[in-house]
Amino acid sequence: MIKTIYPGNPYPLGATWDGEGVNFALYTENATGVDLCLFSNDESTETDRIPLKERSNHVWHSYIPGLKPGQLYGYRVHGPYEPENGHRFNPNKLLLDPYAKAITGTMDWHDSLFAYNIGDPEEDLSYSESDSASYIPKSVVIDDNFDWENDKAPKISYHKSIIYEAHVKGFTKLHPEIPENIRGSYAAIGHPVTIKYLKELGITAIELMPVHHFVKDRYLEEKGLSNYWGYSSIGFFAPDVRYSSSGTHGGQVTEFKNMVKALHKAGIEVILDVVYNHTAEGNQNGPTLCFRGVDNASYYRLTDDNKRYYMDYTGCGNTLNANLPNVLRMIMDSLRYWILDMHVDGFRFDLAATLARELHEVDRLSAFFDIIHQDPTISQVKLIAEPWDIGEGGYQVGKFPPGWAEWNGKYRDCIRDYWRGADSMLGEFAERFTGSSDLYKDDYRRPTASINFVTAHDGFTLHDLVSYNEKHNEANGEDNNDGDDHNRSWNCGEEGDTDNEEIIELRNKQKRNFLATLFLSQGVPMLVAGDEAGRTQGGNNNAYCQDNEISWINWENSDSELLNFTRTLIHLRTTHPTFRRRRWFKGQPIKGIGLEDISWFLPDGEEMPEENWNHDFAKSLAIFLNGKGIRTVGPKGEPIVDDNFYIVFNAHYEPLTFVLPPKKYGSKWTKILDTHTGFVTGDDGGETFGASDSITVESRSVILLRQPLTKE
Repeated sequence: MIKTIYPGNPYPLGATWDGEGVNFALYTENATGVDLCLFSNDESTETDRIPLKERSNHVWHSYIPGLKPGQLYGYRVHGPYEPENGHRFNPNKLLLDPYAKAITGTMDWHDSLFAYNIGDPEEDLSYSESDSASYIPKSVVIDDNFDWENDKAPKISYHKSIIYEAHVKGFTKLHPEIPENIRGSYAAIGHPVTIKYLKELGITAIELMPVHHFVKDRYLEEKGLSNYWGYSSIGFFAPDVRYSSSGTHGGQVTEFKNMVKALHKAGIEVILDVVYNHTAEGNQNGPTLCFRGVDNASYYRLTDDNKRYYMDYTGCGNTLNANLPNVLRMIMDSLRYWILDMHVDGFRFDLAATLARELHEVDRLSAFFDIIHQDPTISQVKLIAEPWDIGEGGYQVGKFPPGWAEWNGKYRDCIRDYWRGADSMLGEFAERFTGSSDLYKDDYRRPTASINFVTAHDGFTLHDLVSYNEKHNEANGEDNNDGDDHNRSWNCGEEGDTDNEEIIELRNKQKRNFLATLFLSQGVPMLVAGDEAGRTQGGNNNAYCQDNEISWINWENSDSELLNFTRTLIHLRTTHPTFRRRRWFKGQPIKGIGLEDISWFLPDGEEMPEENWNHDFAKSLAIFLNGKGIRTVGPKGEPIVDDNFYIVFNAHYEPLTFVLPPKKYGSKWTKILDTHTGFVTGDDGGETFGASDSITVESRSVILLRQPLTKE
C-alpha cells in the first residue's frame, strides 16, 4: 500500500525512474480527475489506486518514492461522457500511458474494453460500467540505463544507401541457423547470422516494419487471423513485446538496444516504419485503450458538425490530430526518444500525407514539417515519407519538403509497366531511371529524394509479380475482395505455379530485369526482404493478417542463383558511383572530355530524337553513362574517376540488334551484365566489343557494357 506521495513534476511526460522513485505525468486537458493504478507483477491484481492531485498546464503528475523498474501501471481518467461533444471519459476503463516506454501483455479481447455497451440500441452513446483492467496490457516502468559501448551511428549518405525492408518476425522465424529460442525477435535481427547475411548482400540500412507496440484486431482474431504487419499502433514509445525473447517487463527495451548496437557495429543503419497517422482505437465503435479515454478531443480529428465521429484519412477509423500542440509534442517526443535513447537512424512515415493535413487539404508546409525542419535532432536523421493517404488529394508523390525522401510510387508503376509490356512512354521510363527529376528537381532536391522500389511489403512479392495476373487473397477471409486489383503484374503465360520450363525461365529473367533496373537506377534502391531469394506469398497481395508461412521467409527454399545475382548486382552498384550520383544529369558536355554526362540511343546507334520519347509502342533504348564526369573521393582522399557504361534495355518480345555508339564514346566495351543468361560481374570477364559493333540483345533483357578507365 502506497503511503508516501510527492507532487512530482509535469515533465517529462510518462513514467520516469530516477534511482529512488518514479515520477508519473499524464497530459489530459478536459479531464476532471486522474487515478494512477499500480499492479502486481502477474498483472492480475490492482494493488493501489492513487488519485493524482497535482495539475500543471493540463499535465497531471505525482512522484512516488520506492517504486522500481518493472512496476506495472495504468490510468483511469474521469471526465464527461459526451460523445456528441467529443468527450468519452470512462474511469471504468484502465488506460495505457501514451508515453509508456514498455508494455507487457497483449490484448485479451472482451466487451469491457469498450466504453459503451456492446449491442446497446444507442451504440457508442451508451455508457459501460464494466471494468476492463483484466483484459488490457499494462504499462511498465523501465530503467533507461544501458551500456552503448561508445555506439556511433553509421551516418551513411543517401547516395550510398541500400535499404532492406524487413519484418522482425517474418525475416528470422524460419531461419535454420538462428537459435530457435530467439527466432522472430529483436535478438534474431541482431544475431551474427543475420548481420553476416546483410553484409554479404550489401545492405546498408534495414527498415523494420512497425515495432511500436500495436494491437491485434478483434475481427481478425475471431477469424483465426492476426495483425501481422503491425500498422495499428497504441504505444509510440514502446517496442512491441511480441518481438522480445528476453522478458516483457522492460527486457524488450534492452533487447532492442542490443539489436541496434550490433547492427551499428557492422555499419548497418536502423530505420523504423512508424505509424503516427492513426491509432488502434478505430472509429466511434472502437475500444477505449489509451488516447480515447485519456482525452478523446485532444488527440483525434473529429468531424466539424458532430464531434461523435472521426475524420478518417487512413482507412483505419480515425486520424491523429497533428495540428494540436500536445499531439505534435507527443510525435516529436517519440521521434527524439527513438533517436536519442534507442539510437535509430531514421524513419519511414506511414501515410505521411495525413500528417501534412492542416484542415482537409494536404499542406506540405504544415506545422508538422515546420517543427521537424527546425528540430536539431530529428532533422538530422533519414526521413522517408510514404507520400499518400486515402483522402481527397492524398497522392503527394514529389511534393514533400527538401530534406525528405519519398517512396516513389511512380517509379514502381512505370518500371512494372515497362517490363510487362504495357503501353507506356519511354520518356517516363527515362525520368524514373535517372532519378525522377520531374518530381524533385524543381524543389532543389537531389536524385536521392527518390526511394526507388518495385515491390514493398504491401502487394506482390517479386516472385509473385511475375507469376500472377490476379491477386489470390482467399486466405484472408474476405472472399478475395481485399487488396489492390491493379497490380501491373504479368504471369508470363500461366497463373501461379507451373512445370513449364519456358515460363519458369522467363519468370527468372523478369526477376533479374526488375532487380537490374532497380540497382542501376539513380536514386535510393529499396529491396524487400526475401525478394532476392525468390520468396512467394502464393499470390496474396495483402498478407497483413497472415502471421504464418505465407508471410515468413522460407530460407530452405531460397533461390541461390537469384541471391548470388542480387549480391553481385549490389556490389556492382556500390563499386561504381556512376549508378549512385549525388546530383542530376545535365545532358551537357563535360568540360575537358567533350561528351555529355548522359546520352540516349536507338538500336541503330543513332542518338534518340525528341519525337521517340512519346512513342508508347517503343520498348527498347540504350543509355550511355559518362563515368568520367563523376568526381568522388577514395578512402584516403584520393580523387576517383569512374568508368563509362552503356546500358541496353529491351522489353520487346523478340531479340533486337543494337549498334554500339561511335568511337568517341569508347573503342572497347566489355559485357558485365546480361539478364538473359543471369551473367553479372563487377569485373571484366565477359565478351568484348568495339565501337560501332553490333550486339544482339535477347527478348526482355538488359545488357550492361563497361568501358574501363584506360587511355585509348
